Amino acid sequence: MHVRPMTPAGVVDHLVDLIASRSEDRVRVLVDGHPSTRPEELADGLVDPLRVRGRPVVRVHAMDFLRPASVRLEHGRTDVDAFYDQVDVQALAREVVDPWSSGGRGRYLPSLWDARIDRATREPARDVPAGGVLVVDGSLLLGRWLEFDLTVHLALGPASLDRRTPAEEAWTLPAYARYSDDVRPEAVADVVVRADDAKRPALVLPD
Repeated sequence: MHVRPMTPAGVVDHLVDLIASRSEDRVRVLVDGHPSTRPEELADGLVDPLRVRGRPVVRVHAMDFLRPASVRLEHGRTDVDAFYDQVDVQALAREVVDPWSSGGRGRYLPSLWDARIDRATREPARDVPAGGVLVVDGSLLLGRWLEFDLTVHLALGPASLDRRTPAEEAWTLPAYARYSDDVRPEAVADVVVRADDAKRPALVLPD
């Protein structure tokens, strides 16, 4: 593999080209990364360029599918296992990812759980738009049997991960170490972007 330095705008352009070139009527995209890599910003950056190319885009945040606090915090606020599984992946698949498949029911929920008040959002189901692109952002989501058509991982080296994790969140580092060891996100993602320097990302390309 080799690494191609890019600008943040260049990364967006590269991903938009990949998405727009796909033949599927509906395309499901995941942008996965440690919170410090701001996967939501990259995901948001895809919206307007794709719309310019005539593709309706729907943005969904995995954090709107968290498990209830009674489950996430059952063993305290610093339980690594609960943090690793804080997203209700089955609900995300059932309510969003699977309905967007070519054989899916064609109606999805944009959100399920409001973690701020620890209650269901009660969002009504919406129709999947024809020719639509679903863009989901989140962390620790690869290797979860979520059927995306294109997966992007924003990668950090161990030193960058340590440096960019706030001291009060250092207890989460074992979860990311487990993710790296068990899932190997840089090996399974369709697109890997080195994000150690947010202003100077680099695209990892096969030889």
